[in-house]
Amino acid sequence: MKRTSSMHNVPRGEGDINLSSLRTSWQEDTLSEDSYDLLRRDEEAFLHQSLSTPCLNVIERAEGPFLIDQDGRRTYDFHGNAVHQVGYGHPEVVKAVQEQLVQLPFSPRRYTNEQAVTLAERLLEIAPTPLSKVLFAPGATSAVGMALKLARIATGRHKTMSMWESFHGASLDALSVGGEAHFRRQIGPLLPGAIHIPPLSTYRPLWEGASLDDRQLAAYIEYTMEQDGEIGAFIMEPIRNTDVQLPSQAFMNKLRELCTKHGVQLIFDETATAFGRTGKWFAFQHYDVVPDMVIIGKGLGGGVFPMAGLLAADNLNVATDTSIGHYTHEKSPVGAAASLAMIHVIQQEQLLEKTATLSQLMREQLESLASRYEQIGDCRIIGLLCGVELVTDRNTKEKATNLAERVLYNCLSRGLSFKLSKGNVLQLCPPLTITKEQLLEALNLLELALQDEIEKETDSDASYT
Repeated sequence: MKRTSSMHNVPRGEGDINLSSLRTSWQEDTLSEDSYDLLRRDEEAFLHQSLSTPCLNVIERAEGPFLIDQDGRRTYDFHGNAVHQVGYGHPEVVKAVQEQLVQLPFSPRRYTNEQAVTLAERLLEIAPTPLSKVLFAPGATSAVGMALKLARIATGRHKTMSMWESFHGASLDALSVGGEAHFRRQIGPLLPGAIHIPPLSTYRPLWEGASLDDRQLAAYIEYTMEQDGEIGAFIMEPIRNTDVQLPSQAFMNKLRELCTKHGVQLIFDETATAFGRTGKWFAFQHYDVVPDMVIIGKGLGGGVFPMAGLLAADNLNVATDTSIGHYTHEKSPVGAAASLAMIHVIQQEQLLEKTATLSQLMREQLESLASRYEQIGDCRIIGLLCGVELVTDRNTKEKATNLAERVLYNCLSRGLSFKLSKGNVLQLCPPLTITKEQLLEALNLLELALQDEIEKETDSDASYT
């Protein structure tokens, strides 16, 4: 069955474009009529948006590191929207949610409940001092909004600093401090006072003939803060999730120093990186730098329930006469039960320690792969979060966007799913519960796909000449 796409020459965004010709071809070669049927119904019912509807495939089940589609194919999920730290359907998480549904399915926000309070206490136990207050939200985008409002109240200033190419959510306030052009297109005007600075870029210069290292970037931040006394918050992902950018220790130390000096609230967005993803509870713990606020979400709900939150220092408990959150599901007992189970699984199964071991294995395998394929320009790895950057030439570092997308669909055909970021970065994000054998099998699928697509490219070039 043939499907046609109405979108041509779509700019490369944060992920694989959902109306690309390669996706259409993959669907034609892969999906059954029953799957197409449900995709058609989905397409009719939902508003269309890039990266989403129309959808890729139909998922029927998910378990451990696998997605199982309607046609029975099992696929390693190295994407998972970063919610699957403890895998899909972990028995402890499922049991906790089932029991909580029977006991107390919902708690009106004028009341509290044992699960919500216990979760708050557990989070503060694993968070470093001075983070000592919590507020929950139904999604991390809402938690970003709470952080921005709290910074305004605490400092009396409305301006923010953040980085281009960052992502902090899709609501208007989060988009204002976010820096991905893909999500800001056709949206403005956004919040006033949102100052953007160049992003951290550890591999490729931001513009031809010049580079901006993080020492120079820190100097730029310092200059801007000195010139503008109305900046109340600096928000960033301590490790940028989409393409795995890792700042230096010196940069993080300087950033903390500057925010303290100028009275700017330092907000770390750990939506995608908290709860063991990098081998520690929080990514910022790799730098021994503590922010004033931390945004958490995604994996917090155990891959079952949408849960997010804001951790804040005690001196920020200054909004008693203002509602900075006040969400209907603010203290969800079901969400809290799922979150508590997720934390317990990480501790009980020693997933932080296991992640460090598997990270080293992943590094060795990918560095070996890079030594054999010159199309791999860079591998950036921390914990079980990895960005494999594909290039056409290691000297020029030109992005191999077409190759990256072809590798993605080749991998999907073999049983491996991952995020495609910045047009040419294969972002690998497996569950922390994955076994050594499963990790090696998935990385082997990646190598087979990469080898296959490079050979096709070589054969095509040979035929052309």
